[in-house]
Amino acid sequence: MISTVTQFVLLGFPGPWKIRIIFFSMILLVYILTLTGNMAIICAVRWDHRLHTPMYMLLANFSFLEIWYVTCTVPNMLVIFFSKTKTISFSGCFTQFYFFFSLGTTECFFLCVMAYDRYLAICHPLHYPSIMTDQLCGILVSLCRLIGFLGHSISIFFISQLPFCGPNIIDHFLCDVDPLMALSCAPTHTIGHVFHSLSSLFIILTMVYILGSYTLVLRTVLQVPSSAGWQKAFSTCGSHLVVVSLFYGTIMMMYVSPTPGNSVAMHKIITLIYSVVTPVLNPLIYSLRNKDMKYALHHVFCGRELSRQNSLCI
Repeated sequence: MISTVTQFVLLGFPGPWKIRIIFFSMILLVYILTLTGNMAIICAVRWDHRLHTPMYMLLANFSFLEIWYVTCTVPNMLVIFFSKTKTISFSGCFTQFYFFFSLGTTECFFLCVMAYDRYLAICHPLHYPSIMTDQLCGILVSLCRLIGFLGHSISIFFISQLPFCGPNIIDHFLCDVDPLMALSCAPTHTIGHVFHSLSSLFIILTMVYILGSYTLVLRTVLQVPSSAGWQKAFSTCGSHLVVVSLFYGTIMMMYVSPTPGNSVAMHKIITLIYSVVTPVLNPLIYSLRNKDMKYALHHVFCGRELSRQNSLCI
């Protein structure tokens, strides 16, 4: 059976004109902040030689990933707000579908590598320089991208080969797996089960690894008999775990244990959290609260040297 659908209609966030203006302005602002914050981190790491360490190189790569993660969905989402047709081509829809899940999977593995880096730095500080070399860092970054972009490629290809005979209306702001398969005029149980099983495997394995790494970090730091050790533990792990919990909590609700009773509006809100809100928080959590990063940003963008003591007051 050959697909007769050549384009899909993304409804986005329908509603009164004033409500759409408010949503458009908020999402545009968040998108600009996401681009600005992550680009600032990349520039700071690129131009400040003191940040040419594995931890900051990982942060720069993570910021690069976040820029592409939001860019594969948000610009089209913003266009939909004021488009009369709200259409996206068949190939464009599946291209967005592929990159959205590939970048999201890559992000999961990137969070694992960043947790591994912090584990080595805090739990094995003497061996850290000899283990986490630039070469190993590059290999881990490449592996994250390779797994991320190959992990869902086969299942997404088979979904794209399903026959779509109509209707072609997707009540969402992006091309997601369940709304797409619901439009197919052929049985999708097997391919849907394979896709969700693979997603669940990636999500659960990476989440368990991240939580295990930070548990070991907390245990190591809390063994230091000083309040400074406690403060460092919560500063190092607490804020990171907030973003990890927010990201993994929402994607697990969508892809690991989806609840059929959830409304379409709830699905949109959950997707909006992990695809738009979380990326704007990452620069604040992972880097802009870091003293060295704040010093580097001030030096790079203000063009003058500051003493470390003064930079702490920014």
